[in-house]
Amino acid sequence: MNTSVGNTARLLGAGLRALLVLTLVCGVIYPLAVMGIGQGLFNHQANGSEITSNGKVVGSELIGQRYDLPLKKGEETPAPDLKWFQPRPSNGLGTNTVNTQYKLILSGATNRAGDNEELIQWVKDAKAAVIKDNSVDGYRVKPSDVPPDAVTSSGSGLDPAISPEYADIQVHRVAELNNLDAAQVQKLVNDHTDGRILGFIGEPRVNVLELNIALKALEKG
Repeated sequence: MNTSVGNTARLLGAGLRALLVLTLVCGVIYPLAVMGIGQGLFNHQANGSEITSNGKVVGSELIGQRYDLPLKKGEETPAPDLKWFQPRPSNGLGTNTVNTQYKLILSGATNRAGDNEELIQWVKDAKAAVIKDNSVDGYRVKPSDVPPDAVTSSGSGLDPAISPEYADIQVHRVAELNNLDAAQVQKLVNDHTDGRILGFIGEPRVNVLELNIALKALEKG
């Protein structure tokens, strides 16, 4: 009986020591080491890939924002503020005041098949709106000019970037509404176009938030 009790005590003691060691290693040392490496070598990414403007955090490189007018009475969704470059269509983007804060709602895709009639109609309506909104005096957007990302959302609905082609067709509208020269605005787009990662991964892209921050600075200048 005494031997059995002694064996049980030894087993409990060994289990307790193992628990304490594993708690120390996995619950303290490992998290602190990972956090230290992240802050030391990847500080920007570890802190959320923040984007700042005038010393304030205004968003993340990884999360898109909308640029809308205040919601009017009777509207279910706000109209886009066309003085700014617009992001991809989205189901997950919430409202925000321009370049200062954002609010997220549900993230996700439509989960509709390519031959879904409702989805097809959405794309047609979005394409017509892109053509209408971006056609100004002296510049007409042709249906063939509209890229896929201008009329479809990403899988998450929070894509922060658009294609250079979608940014290009917005240049004349943005220039006109901000009383700027189109060449100035086009240069902003060119300067904020990122190429493929390592030259072959992904597609060229333009971060909409960073582009609009540069536009705001140009407008002030």
